[in-house]
Amino acid sequence: MDDYINGKKRTTREIILHGIKQSPQSTVEDLAEVADISPVTVRHHLNALLAEGAIEATSIRRKVGRPYYVYSLSQRGQELFPRRYVQLTSRLLDELKDRLPQEAIEEIFEGVVETVLHEHRGEYEHLPLEERLDYLTNLLSDEGFLSTWERTRTGYKLVEYSCPYLSIGSAHTEVCNFDRQIMNSILQQEVQQQSCILHGANFCEYHIEAKFTPDEQGQPEADRQIVETN
Repeated sequence: MDDYINGKKRTTREIILHGIKQSPQSTVEDLAEVADISPVTVRHHLNALLAEGAIEATSIRRKVGRPYYVYSLSQRGQELFPRRYVQLTSRLLDELKDRLPQEAIEEIFEGVVETVLHEHRGEYEHLPLEERLDYLTNLLSDEGFLSTWERTRTGYKLVEYSCPYLSIGSAHTEVCNFDRQIMNSILQQEVQQQSCILHGANFCEYHIEAKFTPDEQGQPEADRQIVETN
């Protein structure tokens, strides 16, 4: 397999992903041969890709001996490869902006958010705040975000480590408000954005204010919640 793409040397991770894409149901041994590395190193990369939700593992039983695993790309993994629809989406947004006023564009995005929320109506409104945060990170995961939350002294911190709209968000900032509107609705309060990937940060960070009782303030911070696409 060619270790270069567009004149740039591919990383071991990229070689493994391309190997799985070209040969679904690849075994560890198959990928070790493709990447020219040891099976132990392949397993290290596979575990990381499984944790990210980029690949899926299937157990294959043998008549004799222990079962073994084969690996395929998940939907998220498929989306790691160049996609023409991103370019098409950007062009469609350009065309809409040429034909419609900004207020109409914002209404369209608000309608998309409302559609997503409508699909989950009745599932989160009655939940306490921390359970709503769990629900939110799961919902964001379904939309392509990798997110975590944890308690702070003044409330909660929510962090998004990935953004599925990064490639078009720089030109169409309306897209960047999509997840924040979902957060406001699910959590039933305004979230304050502290940093943004589009502005050069390593992640998007949000703060949610909350008042704790003296007993709650004395408790250690809640365990970090992290959700990834399966």
